[in-house]
Amino acid sequence: MNPIPFSFRQIDYVLAVAETGSTASAARALNVSQPSVSVAITQIEAHFGAPLFRRLPGLGMSPTPFGHDRLAGLRRLRAEAGRVFGELSDSVQELRLGVYSTLGPRYAPMLIRQFTAAHPGARVHLTEGDIAELCQSILAGTLDLALLYDVGLPTGLDATLLAEVQPRAVLPVDHPLAQHETVDLRDLARDPLILVNLPHSRSYMLSLFQIAGAVPEIAYETGSIEMLRALVANGQGVGILATDLPYGQTYDNRSVVTRPLAGNMPPSRVVLIRAGRFEPTATMRAFKDLSLKEVGTASATANGNSYAGV
Repeated sequence: MNPIPFSFRQIDYVLAVAETGSTASAARALNVSQPSVSVAITQIEAHFGAPLFRRLPGLGMSPTPFGHDRLAGLRRLRAEAGRVFGELSDSVQELRLGVYSTLGPRYAPMLIRQFTAAHPGARVHLTEGDIAELCQSILAGTLDLALLYDVGLPTGLDATLLAEVQPRAVLPVDHPLAQHETVDLRDLARDPLILVNLPHSRSYMLSLFQIAGAVPEIAYETGSIEMLRALVANGQGVGILATDLPYGQTYDNRSVVTRPLAGNMPPSRVVLIRAGRFEPTATMRAFKDLSLKEVGTASATANGNSYAGV
């Protein structure tokens, strides 16, 4: 068996560059000299015979396709070494967390605040993306956990259900349907619809109308929840959202009303995923335990109310 040709310290230098995007940032994060980081990258790239990173003037360093593969292997090697030598067996350290772009603001900042408060010294690296991107990163080992909706997930993932969120209609405050306790999608479809056009969100929302036997006329499509809510508040149509928000005010100081949908509509399932082939670290287990406790509580509180804004 050939010995590992590099020290764990050199591997840590390379992984730090992947996390921070430059040798200078990695050196500052690790409190070492920048030349030490550069030399480690040069030596490891020479060993592999291919570059791990693209060097982009003014834009830092990003992994090459070859680098993505090798960096995932180096992370697994480093994590396994930590378990063998006791580094990660009973301590909480760094976590690479991915979040779905429309879901992340609802839960991730709160979870990060509580997690770092409960585990001083822990550090969370946050990555936003769509569901396909996050799943790919989890399976490749470049993310530890990802918070997203259980929609179109590939095989090879271990998913923990955190909450089931009922979809809600989003209405102008003076809309006639705002006086109803629940909203029938056939009634909602009589108004122009504003739709979140992210791949899985779009198909989920349109499937609800299909279940109800309605065909909406789409007025606007947007990748932003807040843009949808602001358009609704300004009378440009009605909306439908899966993300539960505990307020009604929009960015331009107007307001919307949310109402539950009538009928037995399928909920959105909020899940925390990891790669099934990797053993979870103590850090991952601690974050999952916190998420199970806090996400379900936050969702239950929001789903129990209809918000008319302030």
